[in-house]
Amino acid sequence: MIGSTRQVRVFVFGRPADMRKGYDGLLGLVTQVMGRDVMAGDMFLFISKTRQRAKVLLWDGTGLCIYAKRLERGRFTAPWEREENEALEMTVTELALLLEGSKLAGKVALSPAPFKLGAAHQAA
Repeated sequence: MIGSTRQVRVFVFGRPADMRKGYDGLLGLVTQVMGRDVMAGDMFLFISKTRQRAKVLLWDGTGLCIYAKRLERGRFTAPWEREENEALEMTVTELALLLEGSKLAGKVALSPAPFKLGAAHQAA
């Protein structure tokens, strides 16, 4: 599999979301509550109050996409129940772990910080 070098950011809605919302409802949460631009190419994760349903909203360049998952057993972690007060953001890998049932995904950082060139490398 050939992966992309583009770093996609995943922003998590900071409280339980109403899973009856569709494209426009989730877009409204992204723009009005989260203050983000969905057309920037980032992903936005929403989890229901019961934590049995999750939706990911993203702009793929031609339109909005919604990916949904409903658990038959167990529950997703509640990423809004975190000790830190920082913005809820995760990597695509952490999103995959959360959707697969990891208990830690969304609660603690599981990926290293993004790599950034130091000043010595930028000057060369």
